[in-house]
Amino acid sequence: MKKFLALGDSFTEGVGDVDAQRPNQVRGWADRVAEVLSAQGDWEYANLAVRGKKIGQVINQQLDQGLSMAPDLVSIYAGGNDILRPTADLDALMRGYEGMVRRFSEAGCTVMLFTGFDTVESPLFSRTRPRTAIYNEKVREIADKHGAIIADYWRWREFSDLRYWAADRLHMNELGHALMASKVLNLLGEEQVAEGNWAEQIQAPVLPELAMNSRGEKLKEELGWATEHLVPWIKRRLTGTSSGDSLSAKYPEYVRLALPAS
Repeated sequence: MKKFLALGDSFTEGVGDVDAQRPNQVRGWADRVAEVLSAQGDWEYANLAVRGKKIGQVINQQLDQGLSMAPDLVSIYAGGNDILRPTADLDALMRGYEGMVRRFSEAGCTVMLFTGFDTVESPLFSRTRPRTAIYNEKVREIADKHGAIIADYWRWREFSDLRYWAADRLHMNELGHALMASKVLNLLGEEQVAEGNWAEQIQAPVLPELAMNSRGEKLKEELGWATEHLVPWIKRRLTGTSSGDSLSAKYPEYVRLALPAS
């Protein structure tokens, strides 16, 4: 039995892909990948990711537990919440990040890392683009040094389409997570990590028609977004709290996930 372990923050937990029947009420790309791996072969899956976690927290709270679970394949994404904090020392944080990758690599795991998304078209987050670019270069250096697989989110330009994003504009929605799962599965197939005809199990989603909103509708939408998402986010930053403070890992032990009935 092979084991797939996912570590990180909201991106890997699955925030934005709502599913009330699942732990933490989200599904996400990692669950979707695990479903296909289980359908195609003898794979089990665990997910220790929790929304809001920064690099140091992932190292302190997920690394040792993850190593004790002896995964064959481990995905790691952490850093998005650090990039949003201008005072965070990315050089120091990425040294710790590399140490985490090194320990999994030395344990014989296949490691998959993610670059950060290019926010060039985001009015709110475009200012973080230089820090994301630095982060991405560090990730690529670490991957080269330790033989990790790179899931290059930065270069996957399809994700610039707003129809892949949730109402909070910070997380992918159901369509975005489905596309990410398709990308990851194809990457695993190319790297010969797992065998299977992925196209038969999961395909890139079909996008709905773009809504043509009037100027007034757009203003109303902006005000609604600011009230529902931006103000609470700022409040958490000011109070030092996180949306994940009351949550635990979705799947702290290995499970087998079945593909949902179509």
